[in-house]
Formats: sequence, structure tokens, C-alpha cells
Amino acid sequence: MDSITQIVLGAACGEVALGKKIGNKALLFGAIGGTIPDLDVFVGRWFYNNEIDIMAFHRGFMHSILFTIIGAFVFGWLVFKLYDKGKRKGTTTKKGWIWLFFLSLFTHPILDSFTPYGTQLFAPFSDYRVAFNNISVADPMYTLPFFFCMIVLLFYKRNTEKRKLWLKLGLGISSVYLLFTLVNKVYVNSVYKKTLQSEGISYLRYQTQPTIFNNILWYGVAETETEYHLGFYSILDKSSQITNWKVISKKNDLLPMNDTDLAKLAWFSNDYYTVRTTKKDNEYKYCDLRYPLLNPDDVESSLFTFRVYKNGSRWDMKNSGPDFDENTTASSLFGPMIQRLKGQ
Repeated sequence: MDSITQIVLGAACGEVALGKKIGNKALLFGAIGGTIPDLDVFVGRWFYNNEIDIMAFHRGFMHSILFTIIGAFVFGWLVFKLYDKGKRKGTTTKKGWIWLFFLSLFTHPILDSFTPYGTQLFAPFSDYRVAFNNISVADPMYTLPFFFCMIVLLFYKRNTEKRKLWLKLGLGISSVYLLFTLVNKVYVNSVYKKTLQSEGISYLRYQTQPTIFNNILWYGVAETETEYHLGFYSILDKSSQITNWKVISKKNDLLPMNDTDLAKLAWFSNDYYTVRTTKKDNEYKYCDLRYPLLNPDDVESSLFTFRVYKNGSRWDMKNSGPDFDENTTASSLFGPMIQRLKGQ
């Protein structure tokens, strides 16, 4: 999920592990531990100069269970050696610090696995990307109550019952909301499956996910032999079916997708993608169809879009996103999505 959420969750892990011994400093170190896996965004640029490789590296090894185990011992031992000096000598144990970093490092990729991006929990032994697709990468309903509880907790002494109560509230409320999103996921999946079957759409597979910042408006993509069917469903809709499919024909022969770089891009998209030409020679628009259209009525508004081009002997890419008109405003940009969220 987003960095703020991971910092809050990491801080809570720090409190669980060492809050009674070092107070608010435990939240700080937990927040640092919860941030470490996402440093792969920067580490990837040390190893690669190709944007496809860099994107594939994110949520890879540094989000794996193996990295969690190694990192817990390495960071735990290192911080213990630096902390256990002077007046602080003997106030903490190496085991306590290893536990703090294990919790903060482990919960980060586990929470990420509930989002649509995909997390390589089993790297380097497997490149399978775990994605339960039940919560957006940024959802204020998960983060804000949790964040508020952690802020209140700061003002109580480390051994008080009220500090423990606010910790339990933060963890409890966020966990209940996560469970709520899983219930929504099951229901929404049933709506998509029922609609596909009732309309006689012979699909090979489908997936659903919530749109950004909420768990009310959902987006789904179904693949057939020749097409992708894109549809939105709001929990507030009056009927329990998809009423307005957008259909995109498969035209993926514009690029040699068996190329190593392009195959990696297709792997990243879980093979839900389409390719379009652009006005520039030897440049193509690559749309990851797992992610929602910015405008539910415009198939050209795919949010996760890249410009793919040949860079020497390799294929590379640059971020693009939908093409916006120069007169685009915040209202015109997000209005259609908000309107669809309200139900129909």
C-alpha cells in the first residue's frame, strides 16, 4: 500500500515489540522497518537502467519472506549494537530488536498482497505475485483511523493501559475494515461472474479490484479468446449486475511480445494488456488493463499506461498515463468516476 499506511503499520509493530521498554522510540524504529521494503524503488535504479527491469524489481525480493527473515536479523542486530550503549545499556535485548524488525518487515509485504499490484512473497524461488485485489493501494478508510489511534497513543506513557487500548483500537479497526473489503470482494466477484454467465460471455478468466481511495466502486476485466470486457460496479448500484461493458479487441501483435523485455512487461500485467500505436514511429502505448479506466465511459483513459519504445537493442518504457486535454480540470478528470461511485 502507500508509504504513509506502511509507516503507520510499521509504527504499530514497533509498539507491539518494544513499546513497553522504549516508548515512542519503538514507533519510530517500527516506522523505519515498515519503510525498508519500499526502498526497492530506489535500489532498483542502482542495479538497472531499464525502466521495465526497475518496475519488475519493485515488490520483488525486498518484499519477500526470505528478505524479511534476513532483514530482521541484520537490522535487529545492527540497531541493537548501536542502541545498547551508555544509559541505554541493558534496557533492551537483541531478541527484542529482531522481533521488532521481523514484525515491521513481514507485515509490509503481507498488507501489500491484498492490493492489486502483486507482491513476490516467495522470491527468489518463485516470481509468482500474490495479489488478492480486495483493497486499493491507497484507501483512507483503512489508514486514517489507524493513523489517528497511533497519534493519540504517543501522548500516553509507555506502561499505561490507555496506551495499550489505543494500540488495540488502531490494529482492530484497520483489521475489521480489511475483513470488510474481503467480504465486498466475494460479493463483487459473484456479481461479475453472474453477469458474464447471464450475458453468454464465454470468458477465459476475470479479475476484480476496487478503484482508488475507496472500496465502494469496483472495476473488473474479463478475458475472452478475442476481447477484453471492462466493467464497473458500485456497491450502491440498484441492480446486482454489470450494465455497461466496454469491449477492447485483442491487438497484441503490434509488438514482439516474446521478446525478453516485453514478456516481462506482460508478466507484470498478468497478461491483461493491450497495445496501441502512437503518432511517433517505433513507439507504442502499452495499457495495463488490470487497473481501472479513469473515465468509466472512455476506453482510452486507462490509468496504468506506458510508452514503449526501442532503446538500442532492448525495449524500454516511460510512464505516460491517459492523454489529457489542455483544458482538463480536477472536476472533469475525477467527476465521471465519482458520479459512477454514487451508483446507478
